[in-house]
Amino acid sequence: MRLFTAITFNEDILYSLYQVVSTLRPMTEKGSFSLKENLHVTLNFIGETDDAASVKKAMEEAASATGNKSFSITIEGFGRFKSGDGSICWMGIKKEEHLWRLQKELADRLTDAGFRLDERDYAPHLTLARRVHFIKGFDIKEFSRSLPVFRQKVDKISLMKSERINGKLTYTEIYSVLLER
Repeated sequence: MRLFTAITFNEDILYSLYQVVSTLRPMTEKGSFSLKENLHVTLNFIGETDDAASVKKAMEEAASATGNKSFSITIEGFGRFKSGDGSICWMGIKKEEHLWRLQKELADRLTDAGFRLDERDYAPHLTLARRVHFIKGFDIKEFSRSLPVFRQKVDKISLMKSERINGKLTYTEIYSVLLER
């Protein structure tokens, strides 16, 4: 199984975030746009493993180590990572200490369990589209300023399975750890 841990969104936020994807689409010549149901913030990408039990244990321990408390995140701004086949477009996640602590605790526990994780500094973001080529005249700063700011309470962390079903990339929650409100 191809696994990652994530923060997922409630239906209201998903709908609003997908409106951003829909607004971005006509600003591009082409791209691969995230499906509404796949929008999330990755905590840790794990990759291929059959050891979901160790991931679940790490999630429980990390939540406990950070007080098992819910917290809020703020999604704001727009940016892109340039890559060879276009840009990866994203919305940023405002720095929130509890999010960083939870992600670090989880990464430490996953590493202790033998998983090899990305060693780059954590840069949480919400991927809107990949392989994007913008239309001529697209103004990234103006587009970013036009976007609303979103806030959501995080009351769980999720273990997600990534797979292609009938050619469609599908993310399925297979486990979650609830955080106290």
